[in-house]
Amino acid sequence: MTVKVLVVDDSGFFRRRLTEILSADGNIEVVGTAANGREAVEQTLALRPDVITMDYEMPVMDGITAVKNIMQRCPTPVLMFSSLTHEGARVTLDALDAGALDYLPKNFEDISRNPQKVKQMLCDKVHLLAMSNTRAWTRPSAPSSTLETRKAAAPAAAPRPATRSVPPARTAAPTPRPVRTAPVRSAITGPAEEPVLASTSSPRRRAYKLVAIGTSTGGPVALQRVLTQLPANFPAPIVIIQHMPAAFTNAFAERLNKLCHIDVKEAEEGDILRPGLALLAPGGKQMMIDGRGSVRILPGDERLSYKPSVDITFGSAAKVYRDKVLGVILTGMGADGREGARMLKQLGSEIWAQDEASCVIYGMPMAVVKAGLADLVYSLDDIGGYLIEACN
Repeated sequence: MTVKVLVVDDSGFFRRRLTEILSADGNIEVVGTAANGREAVEQTLALRPDVITMDYEMPVMDGITAVKNIMQRCPTPVLMFSSLTHEGARVTLDALDAGALDYLPKNFEDISRNPQKVKQMLCDKVHLLAMSNTRAWTRPSAPSSTLETRKAAAPAAAPRPATRSVPPARTAAPTPRPVRTAPVRSAITGPAEEPVLASTSSPRRRAYKLVAIGTSTGGPVALQRVLTQLPANFPAPIVIIQHMPAAFTNAFAERLNKLCHIDVKEAEEGDILRPGLALLAPGGKQMMIDGRGSVRILPGDERLSYKPSVDITFGSAAKVYRDKVLGVILTGMGADGREGARMLKQLGSEIWAQDEASCVIYGMPMAVVKAGLADLVYSLDDIGGYLIEACN
């Protein structure tokens, strides 16, 4: 199937280069270009592309405003281009909140010097977003302006009142009540062979010493929706592995820290794991857990595809905490996390996976489910509440 793409950028040079790179892929057709956000909205309504590439700094209407308009009028997968700066990271995260699905660094030197590498990365992203799960990424979420007041308003040591997302306490053994969801095209093997069964049963409660969460495409918004449900006195330490460039992770940790009742920070060498604290693996490096209950930050090995890697962090957690880890795999392409989950599972730890109906990209969770490693499969909006129940 040919993927129709709309290219949006105020630079004529960048529009031409993107068009050349994308058009070299026989399964991609650039159906139009736009020089500003207003043109992007108009062209989207007229051309109905499958994917839009979007710059954020443009005249007439900026990229974030354009994404918001497009999501309201004609929801379409958007790939943002951003600069590798703290400000570029902040703007990119705003774009993801507005509805964009993924991003790529906007590096003109790489486009000039290494077109083959850029072409493959860009085309892979376009094909990936073209088969993303529309039902998951078009759901409305709480506005950031509302969420950003949470930490200031929340009591320091008391959980929020229960909401519908937090399951009621059960005195009897839970009875699984699977919910059948429609098959979604997967980022690994194409159409899913069987619909995923999303469990609504309660998790078993254990004295977990660590909650480890791994995710990729769609992860920034998914993590926000999970972590904002947790109370300030959440009883277990949390480590997060999100595939993200080095320039982005500090800004993302700062954003999560403002939105959440728990504390969130980019992990540094020697940081101590403690309840109510989530440590985000720094981009371009690897995060490992040591026997003293602290984290090690190691240089990213160029031979590894993912820096940070879910497998590496999960594997180190398995060695230290054995059967006392709750591993959670959220939306993302590929299979990073499967082998780390296997190590945790072999030592008796628990593994959860996000269900395919709520995933933007059902790749990483599917890899865990198909390997028979997932103890429970939950919808995204249920995971935060079930974490509270499992860890209390």
